[in-house]
Amino acid sequence: MFKIFFISIITIATVNSQLTVPALSPSSKTIQTVGLTEIEIEYSRPSKRGRTIFGENGIIPYNELWRTGANATTKITFTDDVTIMETPIKKGSYAILTKPGKSTWEVYFYTYTSGNWNTYVDQTPIASFTAKFIELNEVLETFMIYMDQITLDSSQLVFAWDQIKIVLPLKFDTHKKTMTSIEKTISGPTDFQYFQVALYLHETQTDLDKALEYIKKVTKNKNALFFQVYRESLILADLDRKTEAITAAKRSLELSKKVKNKDFIRLNEKNIKKWSR
Repeated sequence: MFKIFFISIITIATVNSQLTVPALSPSSKTIQTVGLTEIEIEYSRPSKRGRTIFGENGIIPYNELWRTGANATTKITFTDDVTIMETPIKKGSYAILTKPGKSTWEVYFYTYTSGNWNTYVDQTPIASFTAKFIELNEVLETFMIYMDQITLDSSQLVFAWDQIKIVLPLKFDTHKKTMTSIEKTISGPTDFQYFQVALYLHETQTDLDKALEYIKKVTKNKNALFFQVYRESLILADLDRKTEAITAAKRSLELSKKVKNKDFIRLNEKNIKKWSR
């Protein structure tokens, strides 16, 4: 009787316990903002572990569909519309499958519906792309998907493992979305908002005259800050109005000295000297 009771305890303990072991291909979630768009990538990261990865003798044969990672479906989500290699893609979530080849990869996007990657194999992708692979000088042990070469309205979607990487160029309509936001708020903006708009228009070289108009709404205030007046000087210089740019730089220099900001003191002195030639 005691023996049966003891065995029952062992059985119950075994059933109720949870085995915890590390994943060979750990899951990863990457969130990257490009301009005003957020990109989220969810995938699993297998490692090389001394194996041949791509090719006839590799674990991923050429010209066969690959889940582009391990375990569940690789998923990418865009919060705004995006253009990939001149193909427009609507905002939303997509499953990514790839077909590695000897010199190029085929990259397939499917509307995301399931974490089981096999459900996409017989489907027609909503978009497909051909990308040449780039040889790496070193071995990348663990598979990676990441965003690179990020600007205000573009980036690269990169797949990399072993000694190769694949790059897909992405474009975002950041300017249109930004200008829409500006138009909605410009009816009664604060000095800070005027400065933000001027900064954006200047940095993107979109409309320097409008940038000057907005920054002057800030700098006409006697309480304008040194970095705001500094921006006015840069805009004036880009408009080739050097005399006015020097005047603004001198004002920014004095304001910078009052707050003992060495960086802007140095920048203004350098610009005054350059524009005075």
